[in-house]
Amino acid sequence: MAVRLVRGKKNWGIDVKKVINLPLCDDDIRDLHTGDIIYLCGILVTGRDEVYHRIVEDGLPCPVDLQGGANYHAGPIVREKTDGWELVSIGPTSSVRMEKWAADFIKKTGVKVMIGKGGMGEKTTAACREYGAIHCVYPGGCAVLGASQIEKIEGVFWPELTMAECLWVMRTNEFGPLIVSIDTHGNNLFAENSKIYTSRRKEYMEEK
Repeated sequence: MAVRLVRGKKNWGIDVKKVINLPLCDDDIRDLHTGDIIYLCGILVTGRDEVYHRIVEDGLPCPVDLQGGANYHAGPIVREKTDGWELVSIGPTSSVRMEKWAADFIKKTGVKVMIGKGGMGEKTTAACREYGAIHCVYPGGCAVLGASQIEKIEGVFWPELTMAECLWVMRTNEFGPLIVSIDTHGNNLFAENSKIYTSRRKEYMEEK
């Protein structure tokens, strides 16, 4: 079952959490809409500017199968130990930095969920609609909480890109809350809110 509802302690204004198991298919996220809150369970892969550049512009194959998977725009702090790695913190970075590559990245990798801070633009919105993907926002300032939601670091690829930029493979049970900011129907929460606030500001200035 790809989507399950988990009832527990009321948190973030909800008492029933929608947990989506990874990897997923189109049907698992088709009913999601901007503003919905979800959690992810399964393999979560980090990748930001340098990873996107390598895959899209340099044409290198992604070393991890992202088909139906989730990509977190983050620069984690990781401590190496004798028996593996310890994740210290993992907060989101601004997703808009990946805007110029995101559409091709979605097309090439088959990724279904991108996670970061802030919104993304029209090219990404169109690609999410065309290929059936979503973008979600993880709360800023919650890097330590994010680390506590990761059960294990499964591996690392392209370490030469440095700790923040390389591709970390992590396992999580319930990663979130994640707010859907772009859905598969072409809706963009940040763009829509920007129009609303711009209109309100204009009305306010006219009143003055």
